[in-house]
Amino acid sequence: MRALKKFFSSPHFITLAVFFFALAIFLMGGIIDLPSGKTLRDAKASIPDTGLSTASTQAEVSGINNETFDIEGELHQGDTLSKSFQRYGVPSQAKAMIIENLRQMVDFKKLRPGNRYSIKVDDKEELLKCVFEVSPLESYTLVHTNDGYRIARDKKFLESKKLKISGSVNSTLFEGFPADIKTPKLVYAFADIFSSRIDFNTETRVGDRFSLIVEEYYLFGKFIGYGPILAGKYERSNGELFEAFRYNSDGKSDSYFDRDGRELGSSFLRSPVTIGRVSSRFSWRRKHPILGVIRQHLGVDLAAPIGTPVMAAADGRVTFVGTKGGFGKQIILAHGNEYRTHYGHLSRFKKGLKVGQRVKQKEIIGYVGSTGLSTGPHLDYRVQQNGTFKNPFSLKFRPKSVLQDEKLAKLRENISPLVAELYAESPNSILETVKLVVEKDQHIAFL
Repeated sequence: MRALKKFFSSPHFITLAVFFFALAIFLMGGIIDLPSGKTLRDAKASIPDTGLSTASTQAEVSGINNETFDIEGELHQGDTLSKSFQRYGVPSQAKAMIIENLRQMVDFKKLRPGNRYSIKVDDKEELLKCVFEVSPLESYTLVHTNDGYRIARDKKFLESKKLKISGSVNSTLFEGFPADIKTPKLVYAFADIFSSRIDFNTETRVGDRFSLIVEEYYLFGKFIGYGPILAGKYERSNGELFEAFRYNSDGKSDSYFDRDGRELGSSFLRSPVTIGRVSSRFSWRRKHPILGVIRQHLGVDLAAPIGTPVMAAADGRVTFVGTKGGFGKQIILAHGNEYRTHYGHLSRFKKGLKVGQRVKQKEIIGYVGSTGLSTGPHLDYRVQQNGTFKNPFSLKFRPKSVLQDEKLAKLRENISPLVAELYAESPNSILETVKLVVEKDQHIAFL
């Protein structure tokens, strides 16, 4: 025991201990292979913050051990692709190569906030791979090969579910829809189809019933959107029935028709706000809510939140856009020689809208506000016919088109399966599930 104590305190032991400690440090330095002059902590800190989970960040650090670096990012509001790459530390050499190859497939002017990308580079900052997502159904993979770079659009494997959705109105159309619908766009789309036949702001009644057939799409089990409504019906409590079936009659674009071949949609919309609340009706004598005097109110007021889109009621030409007295910010459209429509108390106009410009029916021209003499956010909507103001909700307009003879027979043949599904005793159900592969040049429309 005394001999051991003498050995541990001797200069020989101290020399051996220092040697083995230095050897251990050397061996660990060989195991942790970091870029020159960097520690593991430095390397981890140098990876851009992309909002990834801890597991993803650890994967990026482990990539350094393999002499590759993974960068994941997405475009923010106001970003160009170059600005986004700079934020996430994409090397200039890799950035140039991505832009050069992506421009073959992607229109950079149409990029939007939320577009995501993942990039892999080596320790010499050379690009190895880039996956760029334009939308859930459109992404491109750029890969470095022995023959240079190869880019291709990725296949997407989708699941489509055809649904039947039914409901009844107790107060509003919105509240009549099931609570589990994935987006309110579905309600707006349904109301828009019937906008020339019924005004959902004023003409809904307790007991009204509706049904529709629509497809919803899933990518890797995640809902990504509804397709266009395929068929719908709205039955009023007084027995009046409206139907709509999506059909292509001219080989160019789809429209909605009833079973008698009448195309839904007319020369004018019933209301330029899809869903709102009538706060004041057309009247020859009304007490002004601010001035307190009796005067005419030659339009209808549609209450809706500030910023609600306002549509052109028909194809037309802008004759006025600006501020006009008590109407505040107002737009006036001319529709041929017979009609004028007025849109008052707007919060703002569509960007770039100017006098003389042509607009299409349902085109967004402005947004609900409370400018001018107004007690709250609403749209003052007026219609002139040959210079005389008329009640917008009492006017009758002709349908866009009516199919006859062979065209009508072909319509009825094509929509027959939808008619059967729409009227089947299955209020809310999945009618069909289909697996889809979306490849190059294929397009799926969404609401």
